[in-house]
Amino acid sequence: MSNKLKALLALALLGASTLAVAADLADDMDTIAGNYKKVLSTDSTDTLKQSLQNMRAAAVDAKQSKPPKMEDKANDSPEIKDFHHGLDTLIGQIDQSLALANQGKLAEAKQVAQGFKQTRDTNHKKFR
Repeated sequence: MSNKLKALLALALLGASTLAVAADLADDMDTIAGNYKKVLSTDSTDTLKQSLQNMRAAAVDAKQSKPPKMEDKANDSPEIKDFHHGLDTLIGQIDQSLALANQGKLAEAKQVAQGFKQTRDTNHKKFR
């Protein structure tokens, strides 16, 4: 393969991996919602842990975005800081549930996960 072709292929792969890593806010929220359903319905500790890890990754990625109604706000504005606080609250709850799941406490982990709904509802009222 020529060097130009190799360079072009490398750039294409790099661009594709960057797109795959950075989801938009709607995709992150869909990932959180889909995995939340799994968390509440599973009887498998492994599925619970994987779903919580997926939720956490999506919540962390969501902090890179802004809600559509806040696109014009500065990154250090009180509204964006409040948005990040809501995600940090969710991440903390996910970490708490994940710690219980790692201890094999499936019922307790799912009980903590029940609290995600209130966090979601509170923040959706503010930012949706």
